[in-house]
Amino acid sequence: MEKIELYVEFGGDRLDRYLAEELSGLSLSRSRIQSLIEQGWVAINNQACISKKITVKAGDTIIVTIPEAEPLALAAEHIPLDILYEDDELIVVNKPAGLVVHPAPGHPNGTLVNALLAHCPYLPGIGGIQRPGIVHRLDKDTTGAIVVAKTEFSHQHLQAQLKAKTARREYLGVVYGAPKTEIGTINLPIGRHPVDRKKMAVVPLEKGGREAVTHWQIQERLSNYTLMHYQLETGRTHQIRVHSSQIGHPIVGDPLYSSAHSIGVKLSGQALHAWRLRLQHPVTQEWLEVTAPIPEEFRKLLDVLRRR
Repeated sequence: MEKIELYVEFGGDRLDRYLAEELSGLSLSRSRIQSLIEQGWVAINNQACISKKITVKAGDTIIVTIPEAEPLALAAEHIPLDILYEDDELIVVNKPAGLVVHPAPGHPNGTLVNALLAHCPYLPGIGGIQRPGIVHRLDKDTTGAIVVAKTEFSHQHLQAQLKAKTARREYLGVVYGAPKTEIGTINLPIGRHPVDRKKMAVVPLEKGGREAVTHWQIQERLSNYTLMHYQLETGRTHQIRVHSSQIGHPIVGDPLYSSAHSIGVKLSGQALHAWRLRLQHPVTQEWLEVTAPIPEEFRKLLDVLRRR
């Protein structure tokens, strides 16, 4: 267990931001610092605080206690991985439908993280105990490219790219209906649904919603269906699914945000695929672009709709 004492010379910054800057040499991610605050490991003027939003003041004394790393409670499982790219710093996997990214209530094992632990022996501890290496997520039944960091440096670098919106995530999705325009942007905040806690919804910022921006463009018109190309500017839970439903064009096969329709193709989940991922390599600084092949179910759906 390590204790670090800091004296604030210039105040005005939020606690988690201040600590992220002051402790940058320790390779602690912003999420790790926020977790320490929430768990009571950070004290200001000898008073434990649990809010990352506290503003530090000049003259404050901050003590940060860094506990010993918890033993990883996750088991490595030999689950096949479709690897699109890999080196010493990161790995990009083509996630199939039905595979949960990390353990959560109802899914204690059999996740992408369990599979990665068997493939990458040095992954434990990178970016968090229960989500080692995870930079961003895909919904259980969304397929496609997902990047995972293999070092703490790469984890922080990749997360910073997502925050700065320099990394690009592109999706393909089939929606019900035919949008009137060829291109558009949906800028609507997203938060937890006020009644159904399993769902997300468009929620005003003043009521807890978080900024969410989705850019879309029509790829192909298929009678009363449309193949859409999406580009995310933010990465909220269920973002594309909620936004598409909100504008009256929900994703085909979405069990939460669209009504059931008979389309003649059995789908494992929603027809949404993380198609292309473009990011800057944390070490070489070169731009890396990885494309995930469209899954067979998605192709069959397109074939059926094209023949109609």
